[in-house]
Amino acid sequence: MSSDAPQRLVVAITGATGAIYGVKLLQEIARLPGWESHLVVSDAAVLNAWQELGLSRGELEALASVVHKPRDIGATIASGSFLTRGMVIAPCSMKTLSAVANAYSDNLVSRAADVMLKERRRLVLLTRETPLNLAHLRNMTAVTEMGGIIFPPVPAFYSRASSIDALVEHTVHRVLDLFDLHSPRLARWEGMKAARPAAGTEPAASDSPSKD
Repeated sequence: MSSDAPQRLVVAITGATGAIYGVKLLQEIARLPGWESHLVVSDAAVLNAWQELGLSRGELEALASVVHKPRDIGATIASGSFLTRGMVIAPCSMKTLSAVANAYSDNLVSRAADVMLKERRRLVLLTRETPLNLAHLRNMTAVTEMGGIIFPPVPAFYSRASSIDALVEHTVHRVLDLFDLHSPRLARWEGMKAARPAAGTEPAASDSPSKD
């Protein structure tokens, strides 16, 4: 990719709960000069975005630089010759996880993910389900063995986030870290000595929790 060409990140939003992760990711990419987002939204994701966030398909798609229809297997992102920095599926349903794990490219989301794996580009899946059954775990193992990254959106409470939005943003910034996009707004772990417990609650040295 030439130096003046845009850096591209593919974003897919699927039908698991947590459409906010995909939305926040698109918003963060839009703030980055020289970057463009390529969005694919499944039909189930459209329903979730409306139910969880009150966003219509049009409002969701307006957040992206380029929009691809989920059935458009002739889209640019369906080919490895189209250069991108990688792909994030946020959130990633167990159905989509299964499709990626088994190279079942029946739509553009799973096909684009398959492209990332075969081209050895970064693929990050924000898997959303709990509890997990054995099929889910095996599919996560398969994707990991192929080079993908399973990234359940587990909140980091050390950030002392004051809202759900802040917890979501922390997760999204950690995802962008994986693409060498480091935000100064991310509250990073600086060691237990840098933590600031509430007055009168500081533990004794022998009681200090570890990071294990």
